[in-house]
Amino acid sequence: QVQLVESGGGLVQAGGSLRLSCAASGSIRSTNAMRWYRQAPGKQRELVAVITSGGSTNYADSVKGRFTIYRDDAKNTVYLQMNSLKPEDTAVYYCNAFVVPRDYWGQGTQVTVSS
Repeated sequence: QVQLVESGGGLVQAGGSLRLSCAASGSIRSTNAMRWYRQAPGKQRELVAVITSGGSTNYADSVKGRFTIYRDDAKNTVYLQMNSLKPEDTAVYYCNAFVVPRDYWGQGTQVTVSS
């Protein structure tokens, strides 16, 4: 079993910043890639950022240059630093890990960006 707990969401004005955290526990290792997804009302869940065990990262085009994903394996925590936030970033943000044989998800944290 794997548990993922997100925190750090909130209400922020456009142009502001937030840092999301995802604390992992259970049968998860530093060798697992970690991902952040988001889902806005009425839209499909979309991949925002991924970080591999080696530290390689990839981002959705819509957040490149504004968001940074990084991990602290000593704390079993993955972060998403979000800068220059836009109203279209408003969504519930979910942490995700695939640990054989299934996906695990956190409960989500709401990010609301006001214009």
